[in-house]
Amino acid sequence: MSTAVEHTDVAWDLETLVTEGTPDGTPAGAAGVEALLEDAQGRADRFAATYQGKVAEIDGAGLAAAIAELAELSDLIGRAGSYASLKFAEDTTKPEHGALLAKVEERATAVQTKLLFFELEWTALDDDAAEALLGAEGLETARHYLRTVRREKPHQLSEPEERILAEKQTSSRGAWDRLFDELTSVIEVQLDEDGEPVALDVALAQLTNPSRETRQKVAEAVTKALAPGLRTRAFIFNTLLQDKAVEDRLRSFPSWIASRNLANEASDESVQALVDAVQESYDIPQRWYRLKAKILGIDQLADYDRMASITQADEQEFSWAQATDLVFSSFDAFDPQMGDVARRFVSEGWIDAPPRTGKRGGAFCAYTVPTHHPYVLLNWTSRRRDVLTLAHELGHGIHAYLARDRGPFEQHTPLTLAETASVFGETLVFDRLLTETTDPQARLGLLAEQIEGSIATIFRQTAMNRFENAVHTARREEGELSVERFGELWHDTQYAMLGDAVEITDGYRGWWSYVPHFIGTPGYVYAYAYGQLMALSVYGRYRQEGPSFAPKYLQLLGAGGSRSPEDLVAIAGLDLADPGFWRSGLALVREQLEQAEAAAVEAGAVSG
Repeated sequence: MSTAVEHTDVAWDLETLVTEGTPDGTPAGAAGVEALLEDAQGRADRFAATYQGKVAEIDGAGLAAAIAELAELSDLIGRAGSYASLKFAEDTTKPEHGALLAKVEERATAVQTKLLFFELEWTALDDDAAEALLGAEGLETARHYLRTVRREKPHQLSEPEERILAEKQTSSRGAWDRLFDELTSVIEVQLDEDGEPVALDVALAQLTNPSRETRQKVAEAVTKALAPGLRTRAFIFNTLLQDKAVEDRLRSFPSWIASRNLANEASDESVQALVDAVQESYDIPQRWYRLKAKILGIDQLADYDRMASITQADEQEFSWAQATDLVFSSFDAFDPQMGDVARRFVSEGWIDAPPRTGKRGGAFCAYTVPTHHPYVLLNWTSRRRDVLTLAHELGHGIHAYLARDRGPFEQHTPLTLAETASVFGETLVFDRLLTETTDPQARLGLLAEQIEGSIATIFRQTAMNRFENAVHTARREEGELSVERFGELWHDTQYAMLGDAVEITDGYRGWWSYVPHFIGTPGYVYAYAYGQLMALSVYGRYRQEGPSFAPKYLQLLGAGGSRSPEDLVAIAGLDLADPGFWRSGLALVREQLEQAEAAAVEAGAVSG
């Protein structure tokens, strides 16, 4: 029997972040955050007094001791930061949430600035001396991290310069990022003249409506809601584009994406190979959208038609209990450990599900710290897509939970692997749905959703990467970009993917302006395509090997970021250096498209 409750009651419990593992009577809430920050500052002062200027003289045991102290410091700052950021995401309109987040960011920056010397002195060591130190006992959960830090050496500035950049972070990039989140989280869309306005995510969910007239009205309403703050959001983006250009120049990065690739432990060449492979397969989304137009009985799709339901079965709604039962049982069938971890998110208050005005849009999983547990934020609207989003974010959550033993330095994977577990979990649930569906029309709807999920994750994210490339390049070559220029670049990079299979309306030119990744994590979006194609290959290996694959997959997740991406996926028998790797993932997508085309004929949606 399901332990799930109605989704309106599914709210997370954040207080354990600031009280767990501390003496009885430790204050909760903002007071608890203050206590964590005070402890962290004191520890940072003592750490600096012990080690600053002396890292070159340290022995193996001393390095292990220093890393252990940094891990404890990371836990304190991580708990305080996670609590403040999650409270802010819960309701961005409350001034006290914004004030707490600002305080934590400022205090955390002060601590990080105090500790900045350690990485700089570590990277300054001779390569042979550093490698000898890395053989010491006590570094089992930090060796890869320490090696990775040294890869930043060619791009590091002097310690005084790094201190200045760190000190200015909260009042520069961090402040603009927060302002963007605040502006977008309160966007409300008036869908009905007589009704109450709804959150942007709720409005966007209506683009699946089977009525084309409704979809068009929703799109027009979204465009209207985005218009008032469009120039302000464009100014924020312009400012951050220039900020990145300056920092890239100071750090001697050859391109706007190079710093992201370095952080992802991916070569510029391999990322470009991925982008090129996806662009070469743009015929897949175009072919699908032409088929969809035939199914819907229209000559050409408009941008607001892309997510339209193609069958009545596509409109099936799921209760929270149905959704959680489906996800848990799908995970159980792969490996009971996955199902057990997923259940804890619901039963122990690790999820916040209902949409609310002021709540951050979309969905995410917050890893928090290895000594605690992850949290998932949703904006649940009972659609099948929400079920798959739940599976997606719980995939992240399981990844975070299983990798917690790697500690704060190696729990996280590079972004290029960050989506693998989430897409894998989503695919498990989707295949379960497809297996249990025998009605031809319903199967067509499921296959359509699978194709559209792949298009959204692989092709649309690559098109957005091309938009980022275009705006970063244009900002550096042309100067400040107008709203119209942003719209032009958005149109052109979307058209490259959609071709003449989809009409791009004038209103759609401003829809770039609510995407948070462009602002907060430049270059992030290609990781979705990377992760999706990798997950498809991993899932294909599971289909080949059956149950014997599960232990290897869970070992891959448990390894966190303790190895390079190439070494991590080798656990599952994959080779990123194989030129056929990306093509094999795209071949699976093309196979799904062919299945959908056949299903459309079988269901009588199009003529054979």
